[in-house]
Amino acid sequence: MSKKLFIFEGQNTEINITKNLSDKFSESFTDIFTSNDVKCAYCTTIYDLYKKISEDEYLDIFMLLKEKEFNKETLKDYNSSDFSEIYLFFDYDGHAPIANDNKLLEVLGLFNEETEHGKIFISYPMVEALKHFSSTIDFKNLKVKAKENINYKKITNLNCDNKYRDFNQYNKTIWLELIEVHLKKLNFIMNNDFSIPKNNVSQKDIFLKQLEKHINIDSSIAVLSAFPLFLFDYYGLQTIKDLIESRDF
Repeated sequence: MSKKLFIFEGQNTEINITKNLSDKFSESFTDIFTSNDVKCAYCTTIYDLYKKISEDEYLDIFMLLKEKEFNKETLKDYNSSDFSEIYLFFDYDGHAPIANDNKLLEVLGLFNEETEHGKIFISYPMVEALKHFSSTIDFKNLKVKAKENINYKKITNLNCDNKYRDFNQYNKTIWLELIEVHLKKLNFIMNNDFSIPKNNVSQKDIFLKQLEKHINIDSSIAVLSAFPLFLFDYYGLQTIKDLIESRDF
């Protein structure tokens, strides 16, 4: 059976998120983040990955991952041909020494198809964006500095409500709440409308809007998580909308 390969920027946080998501939605999300899928880490920025691939057009991303010590055990029994779909989850990392917005546009153009090089999903500014939410935060307008190391992990832990702090403790209701607000934020970024989007939006178009409305204006970034966007992209409007409407308040 063909498998899906998930490539995360980090070794722990993203895998914990997807494990919890899979556990809580085992009946709804039956074909992602399952035991049939393979998860590995890259452990450096998307810009580094792009640099390696742009320098060698024949580079096999799977072999690059397999060479990393922390992936050897996970990937030892696989070849790149074993995977029918590849999904990548990375942070914007605008403060990284080699960060470059023009290069990121090229990254988003390269990694835009799950059956080829892979399809990438970006968290702004990083994976902790998922929990940067509270009853006192104006999430619709929430943004942070994009080009500085602002110790974002500390900021999110200080400002989020306690129930969002630990990804491992999320229940189904919390997940659906966060999925809803991040999808509404996506639509607000794209269309100035804080409601569930009716259509999927490409990662490149999202980044172009981030450039237009925030990065090029005041070097900020609108906070947005990659995980709700992936679910919306994978399952479509009706499935996600039905789940959101079914949640217990």
